[in-house]
Amino acid sequence: MKNLFFILVAMTIFNCSNNDTVESIDLTIFNSEFSVIENLDNGVAVLDITEQLGVEVFYGIEYGGGFIFHVDETDGTIFVATDYSSIGATSWGDHFDLTNSALIGDGLTNTQNIVDGNLNDNSSVPNGLEFGSDDYAFKIVADLEYLNYDDWFIPSSGSMRAIFDNVHSQGLGSLDETLFYWTSTKDGYSPFVMSFNASFSGEVFLGSCFNSNSVLIVRKF
Repeated sequence: MKNLFFILVAMTIFNCSNNDTVESIDLTIFNSEFSVIENLDNGVAVLDITEQLGVEVFYGIEYGGGFIFHVDETDGTIFVATDYSSIGATSWGDHFDLTNSALIGDGLTNTQNIVDGNLNDNSSVPNGLEFGSDDYAFKIVADLEYLNYDDWFIPSSGSMRAIFDNVHSQGLGSLDETLFYWTSTKDGYSPFVMSFNASFSGEVFLGSCFNSNSVLIVRKF
């Protein structure tokens, strides 16, 4: 009986010690036994993951509504993209003079600037033209709720290049190589467009506001 008592006490001490060990694990600290997504879902900071594995480990992962194509190594912001060409070819909107940014991440500001510019009466500006409705790419995306997210925008030309290099070149993202996609970068009256066909090598080029093109959408978080 005495031996049984000591065995029970020992088992109790072991179980308590074991439970204390399990409860002491901080899931917000990077754990190499978990996948990148599991670490993210556990609340591990993006920069803690890049410190351990490098930034490239994120590229092409499907997360947050799209495929990760860029990670800001300064603040850990994640950028994801997804094809939205299912809505068909869409118009640019009003024709007016605007030069904006090509930098990765500036698509959100670009998109809003284009929507704001469409609010003006562009029929009265030099070479201006009114599109005449809100059924144009940037307004559609600015108002879009898709995959449970409502913070989408059209990427800058720099982002499009990163999407080509870090997602499409890996065979991910389901981007149609037969289509031309709008970027939100513009030089004067000419917008930049992008084809994911390998023959264009991921380069953007000047298009026309009078054309209709496909839409790729991006969010950052």
